[in-house]
Amino acid sequence: MSDIQTWTLVFVVLTFSLYIYIAYRSRVSDTAGFYVAGGGIPAPANGAAIAADWMSAASFISLAGIVAFAGNGYAGSVYLMGWTGGYVLLALLLAPYLRKFGKYTIPDFVGDRYNETARLVAVVAAIVVSFVYVAGQMAGVGVVFTRFLNVNTTTGVVIGMAIVFFYAVLGGMKGITWTQVTQYSVLIVAYLIPAVAVSQKVTGVPLPQIGFGRILEELNALQTDLGIAQYTEAFTQTSRANMVLITAALMFGTAGLPHVIVRFYTAKSVRAARFSALWALFFIALLYTTAPSVAAFSKLQIFKDVSGTSLADMPSWFTTWASVGLITGPAAADGTMPAVADLNGNGVIDITGAASDVANEVTINNDIIVLASPEIGGLPAPIVGLVAAGALAAALSTASGLLLVISSSVANDVYYKKINPRASEKQQLLVGRVAMAAAIVVAGYLGINPPGFVAQVVALAFGLAAASFFPILVLGIFWKRCTAKGAMWGMIVGLLTTMAYMLWTIDIYGNSEGIWGIPETGFGTVGMVINFVVTVLVSLVTEKPSPQMQELVEEIRYPGRTALVAAHAEGTDLG
Repeated sequence: MSDIQTWTLVFVVLTFSLYIYIAYRSRVSDTAGFYVAGGGIPAPANGAAIAADWMSAASFISLAGIVAFAGNGYAGSVYLMGWTGGYVLLALLLAPYLRKFGKYTIPDFVGDRYNETARLVAVVAAIVVSFVYVAGQMAGVGVVFTRFLNVNTTTGVVIGMAIVFFYAVLGGMKGITWTQVTQYSVLIVAYLIPAVAVSQKVTGVPLPQIGFGRILEELNALQTDLGIAQYTEAFTQTSRANMVLITAALMFGTAGLPHVIVRFYTAKSVRAARFSALWALFFIALLYTTAPSVAAFSKLQIFKDVSGTSLADMPSWFTTWASVGLITGPAAADGTMPAVADLNGNGVIDITGAASDVANEVTINNDIIVLASPEIGGLPAPIVGLVAAGALAAALSTASGLLLVISSSVANDVYYKKINPRASEKQQLLVGRVAMAAAIVVAGYLGINPPGFVAQVVALAFGLAAASFFPILVLGIFWKRCTAKGAMWGMIVGLLTTMAYMLWTIDIYGNSEGIWGIPETGFGTVGMVINFVVTVLVSLVTEKPSPQMQELVEEIRYPGRTALVAAHAEGTDLG
């Protein structure tokens, strides 16, 4: 084994052992603990768990790569703005009110606020969104294991499945929460250490958020020399309209993600739910303000190392990542990615700003930028191993939260609410654990056969969440006239329209921009608008909710425990 593989194995064994120990100590025997950790998680810990739950493999592994190569820096900022801005919407418009409503899941809220038919539609939507999202996480696990432990993707995904199965099935939300607090600590340390070290080494400034500003002029000049638009130039690969559409889809999708929203039910109170969102924003900002610097430093060094260098003289990091198929030549006509080759026969690899993201003789996969950054920056093997462990922590933390959404939707919203209302706590837990085990198997298959690179797959999940959940949650809280039929048809039309567009665009166009230049990652905004329109129109022509439900919707928005909210929490039927 190489030094990098040895250190990776050390960190992976240590962190995985810690996760399993925490899960064992946090094991639960009731549904409240399994679904929402008993509602007793302190705000700072809940904020860290939310951050780990949401800062997935896409954030840790792919975000810097997107910023570096998708749109030459500027266009990649849609992910920074969208994913972070969505938490502001979540904190202001949804989190405290959903916590006051006091249900386990989004389908639970939909079922009580609207009706049982709408609940079932919400269950389907939650499962679809969660499976699309979890595919990206398991794909990220495969990338890490393939590179750092020299095992194939399938083996890596299976190992990840086994670990998640243990701590998610045993501890439910309680075990997942405290494991995610630990996973956040691992991933943020693993992300910041190499960023600080490279910034200090290159610029003499240990704060990467400041240091990377000193190299932007050099990076702009280098890209100009290579025939590529400047790194900071706007709208070179993405139009202004698509910047808005993609940013909005990611923002509203963040506010509608079922595995993130359920986190606020684990808070001790409505006030704690608000502070959980504040803590989460702080923890997220640590990574999201660092990602642009990792992108800039890595891209500059890649260009210096690769451009004009012969294949025989390539640095070791280039050879290693090429050997696992994540550095290739440009895509062939049939979509395959051949090995890097000197296509023009001049003896060196050229980066000249042709059609691909990086060049016409080499293509760098977005998913390797963070994972390879310690090697690119010449950092020692222990740092490389730590980054690998951090990437696994990011992927597994989000995967466990998503799998719990699937499990709780099946066990609570289908089995208990519809099939067997007399089910005991033991029976509900058994169904929940069986559902989670089945979901892990499906997630593993999707991780082995993902429909795109990690962040692209995750972006599709955000679009689906925006098109299905955000409108009916906001209207359910702030518009007492919103009806069950309106919410049901809004979710159905919004979700199906968005899914159909995404599948059609990916299948027909590959990575093209589709109809009217709208990419599949931005169509969630259109689907959300369609959902709003359908929900409002159908609500206006159907029977109003009961007077008691309308009054409850009014009371949800006021501080304190009002009479109807208390009655609802005790299970009184409000019609």
